[in-house]
Amino acid sequence: MTTATAPYRSELGTGRDGFAQLLRAEWTKFRSVRGWVIGTFAGALLIVGLGVLTGANSECGIQLGPNSPSLACPAPPTGPGGEWVTDSFYFVHQPLAGNGSLTIRVTSLTGLYSTQGNISAAGNSDLGGMTPGVQPWSKAGIIIKASTARGSAYAAMMVTGTHGVRMQWDFTGDTAGLAGTVSAASPRWLRLTRAGDVVRGYDSADGTHWTLVGTVTLTGLPASAQAGLFAATPGHTVTSSSFGGSSAVGGPALATGTFDQLTRQGSWPAGRWTGQALHGVGDNGLPASAQKFTQSGGRYTVSGSGDIAPDVGGTGKVEHVLAGTFGGLIVVVVIGVMFITAEYRRGLILTTFTASPRRGRVLAAKAVVLAAVTFAAALAGTLIVIPLGQHLLHENGNPIFPLPALTYARIAGGTAAMLAVAAVLALAVGTLLRRSAGAITLLIAGIVLPYLLARTPGVLPDGAQEWLLSLTPAAGFAIQQSTTAYPQVLSDYSPGNGYFPLGPWGGFAVLCAWAVLALALATYALRRRDA
Repeated sequence: MTTATAPYRSELGTGRDGFAQLLRAEWTKFRSVRGWVIGTFAGALLIVGLGVLTGANSECGIQLGPNSPSLACPAPPTGPGGEWVTDSFYFVHQPLAGNGSLTIRVTSLTGLYSTQGNISAAGNSDLGGMTPGVQPWSKAGIIIKASTARGSAYAAMMVTGTHGVRMQWDFTGDTAGLAGTVSAASPRWLRLTRAGDVVRGYDSADGTHWTLVGTVTLTGLPASAQAGLFAATPGHTVTSSSFGGSSAVGGPALATGTFDQLTRQGSWPAGRWTGQALHGVGDNGLPASAQKFTQSGGRYTVSGSGDIAPDVGGTGKVEHVLAGTFGGLIVVVVIGVMFITAEYRRGLILTTFTASPRRGRVLAAKAVVLAAVTFAAALAGTLIVIPLGQHLLHENGNPIFPLPALTYARIAGGTAAMLAVAAVLALAVGTLLRRSAGAITLLIAGIVLPYLLARTPGVLPDGAQEWLLSLTPAAGFAIQQSTTAYPQVLSDYSPGNGYFPLGPWGGFAVLCAWAVLALALATYALRRRDA
């Protein structure tokens, strides 16, 4: 005699409570496997440990003389927006009390540059060893500045080496005027007008017909501002890359602008102009002894070195202490794959699908649990390593790059979110392949390898680096970028220096798109398979 047995019925409901029970079941699975829990903690510890190691081994120091002790690298001046800036140039100025205007004709912009590194102050009485040539962003023109304090607000009209006339203000603002290079045969007239806090910049090719280039508001501009002529130029640099590293050779430069037909309106003093080299310790420009101005009748010649622009250098960026994210990513990929392939390997997947026949919901529950656990662990790691790593950087003489609180929040939370999405992508790929080794290999090739190839100088040309970090899941690392690539500042804006071809959220969106696509394919494959 046989006894009939009732078929198994899942106790999971079909509504919201059913999915909540699925989440609880998947969480129970995750925490019951000691290796996954330990691996998650290990990933967070890698983020912290490698970041601390980076901070502890990154030293920055300068020597003011051959026998002087090493000093901590000085922090650059801070601009009106709170960002680091370079504010080093030769300034020929007088006070402008209240409203007024300044107009000048520029007849030439010439330059010299060194290819032998920094030139000592003692060696600047003779600049004959320098090579003639103007840098692309050499500049000379007129400026209204809140004061001679470095980092103070300003607006300027200028001619440049190869970028035509520009109006620039408060270090980050830049807009184009007349194109072409300046010469005696093709001069440029420049004008600045002040009305309260509002400064307007104009240019002209003939001194008669004027075009408004830009209007800016310099909040808090004092009643008596400093205004006049200036010249500046960033140094000459040639960068070469080879496998595993890059090198740069060059040295400081000097720009010389020639002016005439100066006219003024408003309340200006009757005395002589004051020439002053604005520079600080650690500036890469030539020392004050190499910079000067001369006046002969109505003709002015101003020679200056340095730059007026955002400062994009330094080792105190938050990305430096997030070096452990790469190690955490590898751990996350392995756990994400094994969260599903372990059930295939042990034959437990049929039990799971018998208990919950709606396979798409099972995969969704796994994704939610995995993403939440990964996000929580990674966020804890980033919140620990950022202040701790930056403290170590500061102790080792590195000035800390200033960032708004929202940028810190985006980097910390975004790093955790990036690892969470990468874990979901790994889960989806593991579901598609059902084999740990194959899925992990594919993910390493799709995320880890492109990141390594793009961040290692000299391995790939710039175009290939940008392609890898625009189209592959490795684009998600852009969420960690803290600084901006400014067109008016020549620098190595490569992935190896923390710059990505896509913006932070654009790169993160590419990673999310890969995860969504993989999840959709995995859900489709689950519904088509027997198991």
